[in-house]
Amino acid sequence: MAAERRRRAGGDLSGLLLRVREEGKDSIPEHPYIYETDVEISLVGGSCKNPVEKFWNGSSAMYILQKATHSEESDSMEESRTDDAVYASEVLPKENPGALALSVGRAKQLISLYTMVQNPNVPSLGMSDLAVLPPLWARGDGSDPQHTCWIGAEPLKAGNKVTGINIYTVSCDGPTADKTHFPNLEELKMEHKIRHHSSLVTTKGFARYELIAAAAIEDTIAESGSNIFVDITWNGVEKILETPPVTSAATLNIALESGDPRSPVFQLYRELQLLLALAEGLKTGVTEWPEPSESESAPQLVQEFLTDLKKKLDGDYIFEDKNETQKIQCDTAAVDSCIKSIFGERGDLDFTEQLWCKMKSVSSYQELIDCFTLVIKSLERGEIQPWIHHGSSSLLSQLIQQSYHGKMENVSLSDTTPIQMLLEVGLEKMKKDYVSFFIGQELATGTYLDYFISTSVELQEQVHRVQKLHHMLEIMVSCTGLLQFRHENLFPLTQICMKYYKENPLNEKHVFQLPIRPALVKKFYQNDNPEVWRVEISSGHGQKEVKTTWQVSTTAPVEHVASNNSGFLCDSTVNGSSEGRLYFITITQCSQVQFT
Repeated sequence: MAAERRRRAGGDLSGLLLRVREEGKDSIPEHPYIYETDVEISLVGGSCKNPVEKFWNGSSAMYILQKATHSEESDSMEESRTDDAVYASEVLPKENPGALALSVGRAKQLISLYTMVQNPNVPSLGMSDLAVLPPLWARGDGSDPQHTCWIGAEPLKAGNKVTGINIYTVSCDGPTADKTHFPNLEELKMEHKIRHHSSLVTTKGFARYELIAAAAIEDTIAESGSNIFVDITWNGVEKILETPPVTSAATLNIALESGDPRSPVFQLYRELQLLLALAEGLKTGVTEWPEPSESESAPQLVQEFLTDLKKKLDGDYIFEDKNETQKIQCDTAAVDSCIKSIFGERGDLDFTEQLWCKMKSVSSYQELIDCFTLVIKSLERGEIQPWIHHGSSSLLSQLIQQSYHGKMENVSLSDTTPIQMLLEVGLEKMKKDYVSFFIGQELATGTYLDYFISTSVELQEQVHRVQKLHHMLEIMVSCTGLLQFRHENLFPLTQICMKYYKENPLNEKHVFQLPIRPALVKKFYQNDNPEVWRVEISSGHGQKEVKTTWQVSTTAPVEHVASNNSGFLCDSTVNGSSEGRLYFITITQCSQVQFT
């Protein structure tokens, strides 16, 4: 009787799994499927976040099984039906209703059924030889002595035939600062040998260090999404928590958000924000003007600028000092000494670019009109004969060129015309700023930059591409200032960033990856504790390979299981050189079931 019920349950599960797979061939289903009222089944793949990527390196679509949300709510309803107030609070959504764990016993039962329906030696379930199902992972609630939080099953295949199943168990404990809880590496290797009857094992290490904190600007981590860290892998691990050898392979990971006020290019970022506000105003008709950043208004600054130019033309101008050009140029005086050498101020600003530097403090539409009225009147009277860059195509540049011949077309400073005029001027100026940096530092050629400075696309798209240039500039400046990178490292990083941004929209959360030598950044982590450290012990080859992974991490490896020492977390989880730093301990074990 029990065997019959088990076969029937297996048949129901296999039928539902096949249905989920078929309906997910074209696109991943948005909503989960319910099995036996208490289990949700979702298909995860493609661009979906992989919830088990920390424990399993498979890349195919997979089933994720967890407790059905409605089942959790119905349990709460039954327990508190006699008290309306309590009842109302219990059925409210949990903190993370999308990640409800099954009991470990229920998760094991589902893995057992999955293994049975994949077994070609159990034909009565109606599974054909071609019905090889995707891997399946079930969330566990950690209620067993091992604190099991995931159980997974992955078919082993020979062609289209299933020959066995890899069973994975993931257990998590902690957080703890007591390193006496950490096993000896030799003990881990011996346990693996005994479990898998193997005489020879190999080890592979992995460590992740956060470099922003090591570079002494820890508070940026909490305030923004910026992060620079290095992943290091090596073979032949000798002891738990060992520092990676300099012969290891390393990858620098950079996710950087623009706009840190301490950045040497923050003033340029503020210019970019004005550019974005103008572009939005041109598109929607509503412009959010920035707060005035100068003691004098924009029209006053423009009037003084025009008066100086008129004096130059009249021969009455007295040159004060050589630093006057620097004063005009976008107020980048806050550039750190380590950055000045690579992000120098341009000395070739033409009239429209200098005008932008005066007008960037404009704080209203009326001020914008007043500024351009002053400029146009000065041009019409012949009081100034400004120089502009060859190839400048903005409306203001066209008016300047016309003024050379004493005849200017009438421009109505109304509606969105003044906004577009300033937007065009700002775009041309900022494009030259970024081009000057990337070409000046020999990080890119003009041809490679053509995509980012093209005028053949609409203004909104041009602004979007300038945003990309600024994000790349922030990355280069951070790597130079914080990590002391030189050209041989900045150049390949620039190529990686530019390739990405030629194919993708702006994404400041994207993690750019650069292969490096560990020695390049070792001084930033050699005295620090890792964010993640793990050792992978393996034996066997091909499909018969099995692994045991032991890992410590400063963050919880799973979101659906509460820590065993909740409330015990303290500052040592953030700033990591103290010996009392808290770590979660995760163990992933693999076993095989052979069908043939």
